Amino acid sequence: MTILAALLRTELRYFIQKAFYTVFPGSEYLSNWHIDAIVYQLMRVQSGESRRLLINQPPRSLKSLSVSVAFVAWLLGHDPSRRIIVVSYSSELAAELHRQFRMVIESAWYCDLFPAMRPAKDTGSELVTTAGGSRYATTVGGTLTGRGADLIIIDDPLKAEDAMSELARKRVVDWYGGTLVSRLNDKEAGAIVVVMQRLHEDDLAGHLLEIGGWDHLDLPAIAVDDREIRIGRDRTYHRRAGDLLHAKRESQLVLDRIKAEIGSLQFSAQYQQLPVPIGGNLIRREWFRRYDDMPGGSARDRIVQSWDTAMMTGSSNDYSVCTTWRIVKNDYYLIDVYRGRQQYPDIRRSVAALAARYDVQAVLIEDAGPGKPMLQDLQSDTPNGMPRPIGLKPEGSKLDRMAAQSFRIEAGQVHLPANASWLDDYLLELLAFPYGKHDDQVDSTSQFLTWAGGHSQLAVTELNIISVGREECEYGFP
Repeated sequence: MTILAALLRTELRYFIQKAFYTVFPGSEYLSNWHIDAIVYQLMRVQSGESRRLLINQPPRSLKSLSVSVAFVAWLLGHDPSRRIIVVSYSSELAAELHRQFRMVIESAWYCDLFPAMRPAKDTGSELVTTAGGSRYATTVGGTLTGRGADLIIIDDPLKAEDAMSELARKRVVDWYGGTLVSRLNDKEAGAIVVVMQRLHEDDLAGHLLEIGGWDHLDLPAIAVDDREIRIGRDRTYHRRAGDLLHAKRESQLVLDRIKAEIGSLQFSAQYQQLPVPIGGNLIRREWFRRYDDMPGGSARDRIVQSWDTAMMTGSSNDYSVCTTWRIVKNDYYLIDVYRGRQQYPDIRRSVAALAARYDVQAVLIEDAGPGKPMLQDLQSDTPNGMPRPIGLKPEGSKLDRMAAQSFRIEAGQVHLPANASWLDDYLLELLAFPYGKHDDQVDSTSQFLTWAGGHSQLAVTELNIISVGREECEYGFP
């Protein structure tokens, strides 16, 4: 046996690459660490170490070729008596994956590699081997009467267009629990692999994560936090927040274009594996008012900035956030959102610069955690062009503070611009809260609403007095 043949027989990662060239001749295969991460988890399934594996990854990242095509062919090559069921959302997808599987096992190199793996019959949806094993392709809801499996693979069980249908989502979950699981020949040793893009918080992946007991490989297109990912028995890949899944295939520019084309909600679910309910969780989308143009100003309007600060450390990837608001009577207009990761001197300069840019009358800084030294510094040495900052001590949990102010949003007091470069990210975070990865914009918002609602009348009066005092000085009044 040649060295190449030995590698293909023993190393699934090389087998996947060879299968790629067979299924997509003329295309360029771009190896990447995430394929190694998938292979590592699949090998744990093959060895019996893992019996429930959930893989979430974006579209067009080789999930189907790796799992439903190459892995199945590789398993049957090693053990032609295995019985495998592969489930997809449509008959067209099921048939296409089965066709690709046949391309692999009918290739000359595969026949030389696994001479004992020979088909006895193939109906187009089921291939049976001479050893009694099989690969059966079916769809969600398809009949499985009389069929059993040693391994069940579920590959994208829900069509993207059906993600918002509660009936369609329930149908998948019910069929999984009521029909599919019972098809395992050995309930103790049988394995199930689910590989899919997230489409909704109540999709099959969400259901499985809620019930627990699943090994979960989560592969967002853009990393949301630092994470160590196993790519081998003794190997890990350190993925930093902001790292792209496969930059050679989909650059930041490409991902930005996709996000613009499909919308932030779909991008968050399908590419980031962070499904956000269309209406929101604690905060509902329909509660926000929108404005195209700011209403006519008056002398009583005030501009206020609310800061939630974070210090850059080796282990922290939190953002520092400043939301800029205009108070018009009892309504609050969000003008701007600044969000960035900075070291202390840079944050301090940003506070002063943003205050001067918007000519604010008040700057709110959390009097706790990283905000405390910032507050004390700026109060003792306030830069020219900004008012002395106001310190606010947080009371209760993040959830308690936002919940206490949610009625103001529900009452229609909070207005968002119809268009802004930061609007999608802001809405996603607020609608996902308290289940999202980040809550910095939430904290900045709840801090402002707490101050504006509890102290706005007194604060506005005091700020008016300050403004009048400034005007008197400018015009020579005492």
